[in-house]
Amino acid sequence: MRSSGILMHLSSLPSPYGIGSMGKPARDFIDFLKAAGQGYWQLLPICPTSYGDSPYQSFSTYAGNPYFIDLELLEADGLLEWQEYGEVDWESVPEKVNYGVLYEKRYPILRKAAERFLTRIPSDYPEFCANNDYWLGDYARFMAMKHAHGGASWQEWEALSTEEIELRYAEEIRFWKVLQYLFFRQWEELRAYANEQGIRLIGDLPIYVSLDSVDVWAHPELFQLDENRNPKEVAGCPPDGFSADGQLWGNPLFDWEYMENNNYDWWVRRIQYLCKVYDILRIDHFRGFDSYYAIPYGNTTARGGRWKQGPGIGLFRAVEDQIGPQRIIAEDLGYLTESVHQLLKDSGFPGMKVLEFAFDSSDSGCASDYLPHNYPENSVAYTGTHDNETLAGWFDSITKEEQELVRDYLCDHYTPKKYLYRSLNSLVMRSKAALCVIPMQDHLGLDNRYRMNKPSTVGENWKWRLKKGDLTDQLKAEIRGMTRRYGRLNGQ
Repeated sequence: MRSSGILMHLSSLPSPYGIGSMGKPARDFIDFLKAAGQGYWQLLPICPTSYGDSPYQSFSTYAGNPYFIDLELLEADGLLEWQEYGEVDWESVPEKVNYGVLYEKRYPILRKAAERFLTRIPSDYPEFCANNDYWLGDYARFMAMKHAHGGASWQEWEALSTEEIELRYAEEIRFWKVLQYLFFRQWEELRAYANEQGIRLIGDLPIYVSLDSVDVWAHPELFQLDENRNPKEVAGCPPDGFSADGQLWGNPLFDWEYMENNNYDWWVRRIQYLCKVYDILRIDHFRGFDSYYAIPYGNTTARGGRWKQGPGIGLFRAVEDQIGPQRIIAEDLGYLTESVHQLLKDSGFPGMKVLEFAFDSSDSGCASDYLPHNYPENSVAYTGTHDNETLAGWFDSITKEEQELVRDYLCDHYTPKKYLYRSLNSLVMRSKAALCVIPMQDHLGLDNRYRMNKPSTVGENWKWRLKKGDLTDQLKAEIRGMTRRYGRLNGQ
């Protein structure tokens, strides 16, 4: 069945409390999606962010981000009083998240809620802790230690046994466990509401984890580390047309041989867990399972790296053997070889097609693969992703020659540039791809001041937010009309 959805992170929802959350703003957006005829809401990873605020650099592959816990819902539960959060100056403009202020002011409020929670623990809290003990205990101990060491990386901590950590930091450990209970209680309520409205949630699995994460701290054997627990090499992408120095992500690389010898147990558990959290799972940087780019640790750019063999289809066969087939989208973008194409085919997962890649006049190779008339049915069509320019910003940035290619393809040399995003949105909507997902910024026609992320940069990423009043009845009608026109209306 043909369908469509909108890409926007939880953080981008409007809210008077500095960042989007899982309360009324999220439910209002779900109502908007339903009224606009959409069937899916795609989010970025909902895990806790570390330095740089990227959801792709997290302290944990399992935990939820405490920033998304809705404060009004905590008040409704009797865990907060309005004055404790409603009178706080969040020091943010409506269209941007101020992460520094969130870090300083959010956690003291959440500590008050946790203190009250522990005076009247609900009956399902012990069950939550027991069911999630395979990750929750390590995560709470990790965060307690991080707090005790002023936020420093685990590589700078004193060495303590699990028993010593539990004894010394018992109160702090309880706090971090309570936050995860509160997060996932609100998340499950939100997901249930979305599903009741006919909206399915697409989540995101980053292929790599952060070096400063509980995953590496608690399970160093899973990663390519030296005797001092420093990475031997780190992840990234080679230089290309977008970046002369490539992308230096800095994540530690997996010890794929060790994982294979353990039947990919860590990956099986991770995918199984996230497929229960979301309705559909998008796996980021899928090509890294075929081969991955390894950069010597300590390099300041991605130059000097080399490609190495990844686990290939063996990992996904292990997943299917142990937990059965799952609804997965493969992010098969970047430099693709025939073996990557074969891996995608063998997996059966739909890949991604991004319109912005289709009109690169310097690309004599795969650009045509991204022209909408070439999209296969088993694919997901996008105008752009969280890493791309907005459609309006992209059109402004491409050459005059490329702009002519776009207009020739559209058979449209008359529409004013400021309205051309509507025609470009319709291009991916009318493709054969079974699912079409358009970033919220492209439905609004926003320029690059409002893009979510510019890879290989820091400072202004991950901050964009909807302003109150952006989701107008007119916008709803426009999206619904386009969705109906191309046979993607939810429920039809």
